[in-house]
Amino acid sequence: MIEAETITTVMRALADPTRRAVFERIANSDEITVVELTRGSNVTQGAISQHLKSLKQAGLVCERPEGRNVYYRAQPGGLAPLADWMSHYGVFWRERFADLRNLLKEIDP
Repeated sequence: MIEAETITTVMRALADPTRRAVFERIANSDEITVVELTRGSNVTQGAISQHLKSLKQAGLVCERPEGRNVYYRAQPGGLAPLADWMSHYGVFWRERFADLRNLLKEIDP
């Protein structure tokens, strides 16, 4: 089973709509700077930096400093804990839906 703390960190990081939008922009780019992230949003550079800090702590993004710029990119395995957790419960729901399907067939053949 996946560590609960890791899943909680990832879920908390993605629970905030602004942070999730920042993550989506990073995931859709090869690399992107804070300036570019700020330019495309109604959020201050300081707020973007705080969101990036949370995303980094959750293992969702990594950074590459180059001169005065820092480039961010999505961390390939960052969503793995969440995907594994959802997969575990997906089995649970698939079994329940199969049971429901069978029950409905019995009720209305």
